Amino acid sequence: MKDEIIQKINSSNKKSRLYGLEKIYKLIEIEKEQLKKTEEVNNHVHTIYSFSPYSPSMAAYLAWKAGLQAVGVMDHDSVSGCKELIEACKIMGIASTVGFELRVNFSGTIVEGRTLNNPDSKNIGYIAIHGIPDSKLPEAKKFLNPIQIARNKRNKTILAKLNNLIKSYGMGEIDFNKEVYKISQAEEGGSITERHILFAFAGKIIQKTGKGEKLISFLKDNLDLVFSEKIKKFLLDESNPFYLYDLLGILKSSFLDKIFIQPDYEECISVYEAVKFSNSINAISAYAYLGDVTDSPTGDKRAEKFEDDFLEELIPELKKIGFKAITYMPPRNTLSQLLRLQELCKKYELMEISGVDINSSRQSFNYPIILRPEFAHLIEATWALIAHEKLANYDEKYALFNNKNPLKGKSLKERIAAYSEIGRKIDSRHPELAYQKINF
Repeated sequence: MKDEIIQKINSSNKKSRLYGLEKIYKLIEIEKEQLKKTEEVNNHVHTIYSFSPYSPSMAAYLAWKAGLQAVGVMDHDSVSGCKELIEACKIMGIASTVGFELRVNFSGTIVEGRTLNNPDSKNIGYIAIHGIPDSKLPEAKKFLNPIQIARNKRNKTILAKLNNLIKSYGMGEIDFNKEVYKISQAEEGGSITERHILFAFAGKIIQKTGKGEKLISFLKDNLDLVFSEKIKKFLLDESNPFYLYDLLGILKSSFLDKIFIQPDYEECISVYEAVKFSNSINAISAYAYLGDVTDSPTGDKRAEKFEDDFLEELIPELKKIGFKAITYMPPRNTLSQLLRLQELCKKYELMEISGVDINSSRQSFNYPIILRPEFAHLIEATWALIAHEKLANYDEKYALFNNKNPLKGKSLKERIAAYSEIGRKIDSRHPELAYQKINF
């Protein structure tokens, strides 16, 4: 019975998902289910509104089940899952924070033309808009709409290129509306990404070859893909519950460049425009630090060099552009990389926000590395982010970086400490009453 309800919170109907989550929580209370709570938080979970196996309700449930104190949604080019996550977290009694991720061009900056945090395109980087007040979500949706339209034009061109390629493999064409649009939440304001196209392609491959040795031979002989023994083992296991996502990971890391088409600046708007918009809605704009990598939590990024060679130039430039924060993923980088980044953030008074990019069913919601002493301030920053978001929804002057903020004269460290204290005191089931915790 309980398992059936859990499946419903990942269904296609938003009302059913939230209703199912309420039923789940009542059952949990009746059964007095005890879970070990940790101090862990994660501000960067993707949902079905970009690409993920999880609805916002399921993300909230899995975060609760993992013992997280707070969870944040960060979908690509979409805020359509934000309100559901907020409601779902109220039901489960954990804190929530919402925002979105997008790609922007860095033309006109001192790092113009360089490879930043995006392995696919020079001069284009990923940024995150964190801590959007609930009342500003409609403005964010309107802002993102033309970006989604531009992205879908490119998506269709990429798919046409893929379809032209797979004819020689004896596969039927992938229909954009039936096999790509349909598996997204575009109808409800979700975005369509390259992963949706590759997911549809992964399904076609399995349909043609089945799983196991024949599939591996197809990847090697027809697509010229090379992959590790670890991945090969995953693909040989026909009962692997993550099979489609493992295959998608290979296609993302080793095949996408065969069909990829560079985005234009209609889709990847100016970094100045994006940061200006973020500031206008009292959100917190954050550059997503990648750093030189050898492996990634999602398993779909190649070993590559990124910003580390020119970090001392980049960070002050980000501050100059108007960024308020840097976001990074502790499991992705070495401690020495992150300690260097932390020092630069302190020097230029940039907030540090953590999060681990979850978009695959193989990934765990737990990343206990954040509990290490070197990252304790990231947990404090999460609670400050939560307080910022809820208080700014009550009155914009309480946004952490608002020019009229009562703590404007304090250092960033002092402001984060004050907001973190409030964030921890907010009733997760009634975050709209956060203003009652203001003590300054």
